[in-house]
Amino acid sequence: MAVAPGRLNKWMDGFADRHGAFEASGDGLVVRLRAEDGALAEMQVPFPPLVQGAPYVSRFVAHAQRDRRVGVVLVRLGGYAAGVFQGSELVASKVGSRLVQGRTAAGGWSQQRFARRRALQANQAFEAAADTALRVLTPHLDGLEAVVFGGDRKAADALRADRRLAPLVALEVEPFLVVPDPRLAVLKEAPEQFRAVRIRVVDPEPGVRRGP
Repeated sequence: MAVAPGRLNKWMDGFADRHGAFEASGDGLVVRLRAEDGALAEMQVPFPPLVQGAPYVSRFVAHAQRDRRVGVVLVRLGGYAAGVFQGSELVASKVGSRLVQGRTAAGGWSQQRFARRRALQANQAFEAAADTALRVLTPHLDGLEAVVFGGDRKAADALRADRRLAPLVALEVEPFLVVPDPRLAVLKEAPEQFRAVRIRVVDPEPGVRRGP
């Protein structure tokens, strides 16, 4: 499950109500809550690592809720979007598209010519996406804490191969954003995914109750 940073305290209160008091432990990547009844909640640290030290819970919540300057690059075949966020606020962006023809069932030389034309269009689209990412994110590079990619994984891989984007790729963090065709409205919703805390809950074994 994914929980918005602002709801973390409420979610943990609910976990305690369901499973009893818990003890927190963890590392730079995961914070674990072990409850009285044996239930375990593993909370992935967004934008790791988490600076070590007690108390884990308050330190983790403060880390998750902190506003960061994050670059976002979304790309699908023929469409792309790039933006810079301060917290959840979009402060710079550009969205674009390039024609890439769909597949055809035709055979023979006609199909081969079509495939070459389609490959050329795809390469031009990826180059335009890379140009846009550079134009939008590079002016903010010194202040960026992370870059998140999203859209289609194959298209994103093609974009990462562009050596000009190496400084941005070096800042890439999870999660990969699974989104529809990149449009401005889709880009504006990106913080709901990249700021969310991913939590895995392991229910206790029946009849087992442990102390926190």
